[in-house]
Amino acid sequence: MGTRKDSIEALLKRCDADIAKIEQKYNDSLHQQKVQTDLQVGIKNFCENLRSVLDYIAHDIRETHCAGADPKMRFYFPIVASRSEFEVQAKKWYPGLEAKVPHLWSYLETVQPYHQEHVWIDIFNKINNENKHGDLVAQARTDTEQVRVSMPGGSVTWTPQNVKFGPGVFIGGVPVNPATQMPVPHPSQKVERIIWVDFRFAGEDVSALGLLKQAHAGVRKIAKDVEKLL
Repeated sequence: MGTRKDSIEALLKRCDADIAKIEQKYNDSLHQQKVQTDLQVGIKNFCENLRSVLDYIAHDIRETHCAGADPKMRFYFPIVASRSEFEVQAKKWYPGLEAKVPHLWSYLETVQPYHQEHVWIDIFNKINNENKHGDLVAQARTDTEQVRVSMPGGSVTWTPQNVKFGPGVFIGGVPVNPATQMPVPHPSQKVERIIWVDFRFAGEDVSALGLLKQAHAGVRKIAKDVEKLL
């Protein structure tokens, strides 16, 4: 019979393979300008597997160091909005941990979303909770166009939606045509139109794929770190 450690590693390996498939389907959906159903299912399963890793970690911590915990109490890997909330919830879910293994307690506090580098875990948690209720949170396609002019000594970039050039404007000594809103062609400059295309989870101003990759790397690191601290 496999150990919980084996289950964690198996789930992480599955996620390693799934994130590559998700990225391919994600890019295909961007090209088609439509979210594929199998992409939605893949993201749902991927998020649930990562969340299961966190749940396994929570059980390992409690079984190893919290012998006096109420076995009937439901508990999870802590993901809370403030330090005070962490103190209350962690003491409730992991009684005695702070005194017995202070370094592990401190580590759990450092991976909370009120620390800037771990904001992702709260967004991931919200998305995953939506998945557990049924479907993936609806995604919206966003296109942002940028223009970049490269020239000797540097480059200039702007977003056409936010900038309107009038007569008499020069960029790097080259006049801008008000009709086209672009510099007049000149051998000293390279002009590029850059289209940034992405999907975002509804209500969350982050790249969906970027979040999934961040959660993948983040959960894997948490699993590795906690294993060392147990």
